[in-house]
Amino acid sequence: MMTVYDKWVQKGRQEGLLEGIELALDIKFGAEGLRLFPEIREIKDVGKLKAVQRAFKIARTPDEVRRVYVW
Repeated sequence: MMTVYDKWVQKGRQEGLLEGIELALDIKFGAEGLRLFPEIREIKDVGKLKAVQRAFKIARTPDEVRRVYVW
């Protein structure tokens, strides 16, 4: 069972990852990339968010990033 502290830490990680992902979407793909953000914001799994973050290193299009979290 997660403690309140653990939940806060998890929430902080999630929010930090989301901020970084939003910035990366904007910088790398502009408005086209930012269209993905509402979908990504719904992801609650920190591991999946980290996978999305790693995808920016190799993705050439927003769709390639999207494939990481939509199966």
